[in-house]
Amino acid sequence: MVDSDEISTPVQHYVIRQTGWLRASVLGANDGILSTSSLMIGVASAHGSSGNILLAGMSGLIAGALSMAAGEYVSVSSQHDMEQADVAREHAELKANPHAEKHELAEIYVERGLDRELALQVAEQLMAHNALEAHLRDELGLTDSLIARPVQAALASAIAFSGGAIVPFLTALFSPPEIINITISLISILCLAVLGMVGAHLGGANVPKAALRVTFCGALAMIGTAAIGSFFGTQV
Repeated sequence: MVDSDEISTPVQHYVIRQTGWLRASVLGANDGILSTSSLMIGVASAHGSSGNILLAGMSGLIAGALSMAAGEYVSVSSQHDMEQADVAREHAELKANPHAEKHELAEIYVERGLDRELALQVAEQLMAHNALEAHLRDELGLTDSLIARPVQAALASAIAFSGGAIVPFLTALFSPPEIINITISLISILCLAVLGMVGAHLGGANVPKAALRVTFCGALAMIGTAAIGSFFGTQV
């Protein structure tokens, strides 16, 4: 009978949980809230009408989402092209000299702590199962969960940015005109704090510190655009 003390539930490490889609989503939503709210506050501080403020917000949402998607697509596409080139190169090397590739793989395991004889056995068995997969994973660090996906990354960034940007837009849409700056600022800072807390919790970081950092940076950006809007508003 197996002692229950010998069986434990595997710990889900934060580094595994903090995948690329989570980072892109958090950053995209944060950018959407901050850039759109700052843009709308700047227009409001320049004595823009409610229509102008909403137009600025919607323009910022659309332009920002498309910009995020395009930037992420180009960046991840470049990474994907490099990965495919490495896959092709590794495939050719395995076909040309499998013996040398086996020893190369064994050296990786030796460096990780295995003795040479066991490392050669492991390399031989893994290559018999799937040589290319073994080299891609252990030599190049390429796995299915980490491989670059340009379209997925672009869509995730655009959706996350739009989700964040819609917050200040809806706030302005339903806010009384005389306090529109205050409501946009308060709601956006609150959402930034919540987003910072969620991201810190999922990543295992210090939650209060993360919330304070993101709210301080957000408030600083809003104050800056409000000051610029007020200055240029008085010049017109």
